[in-house]
Amino acid sequence: MSIWDAIILGIVQGLTEFLPISSSAHLRIVGEFLPAAQDPGATFTAITQIGTEIAVLLYFWRDITGILGAWFRALGKNRDTLDVATRQQAKLGWWIIIGTLPIVVVGYTAQELIRDTFRSLWLVASVLIIFGIVLYIADRLGRQERTLDTLSGGHGLSYGLAQTLALIPGVSRSGATIAMGRSLGYTRSEAMRFSFLLAIPAVLGSGFYELRTAIVDPVAAGPLNATATAVATLVAFLVGYAVIAWLMRYIRTGSFLPFVIYRVALGAVLLGLLSAGVIQA
Repeated sequence: MSIWDAIILGIVQGLTEFLPISSSAHLRIVGEFLPAAQDPGATFTAITQIGTEIAVLLYFWRDITGILGAWFRALGKNRDTLDVATRQQAKLGWWIIIGTLPIVVVGYTAQELIRDTFRSLWLVASVLIIFGIVLYIADRLGRQERTLDTLSGGHGLSYGLAQTLALIPGVSRSGATIAMGRSLGYTRSEAMRFSFLLAIPAVLGSGFYELRTAIVDPVAAGPLNATATAVATLVAFLVGYAVIAWLMRYIRTGSFLPFVIYRVALGAVLLGLLSAGVIQA
């Protein structure tokens, strides 16, 4: 992978990580049209997502520090004296932990599927369309009444189960978790906010796990250019931060319909290219 390829893939990662259109699918597809004409791989994808997740840490810094502070205070001796707002933030911390457990288990036990089977472009194209329709139905029919103050452990686990689907390129982590949130009745902005917060431990954990794999077991990780990967991660961080800022403003008045249309169209085009033999699965 050249530095220019890395810059292109970093831009793609930053643009698509937070939109409900699947960044891993876009990296998989764009890789086929770069000079090397190959899949960037699960390891490269996971490491570059560290960059976009650092953007989340910076953008939601007040939320994150508030949740962490409340969670630790709730473990202390004076937890009975905490006010209602602090208790709610502490609970949100627990729900993030509960919601992270499913993807940790599945991600660790399904490595062969993640690195091989799930990266078939036939599967990517299919789930782009299918989960685009799922997102549309959930957003269309979901009520707009719940806030994160009413989030429960059961809902946190439901979010987490939806997040495990993101291990399949094309599903979209944000798309799956937002669709779950909307189907549970959370407002668009609240569903998106928890989607971003829930992704932090899972994405950072996956990214650093793959980074470790690339260092200690490069054969398992596959071919990886360290410099190009670092460049792509930095570019993904810069672009990703700008996309978060735009998306959080857009969703106050906009809907997910444009993303649904894009997903279905991209999936259909990809199926056409595969059927015509222009690209290989």
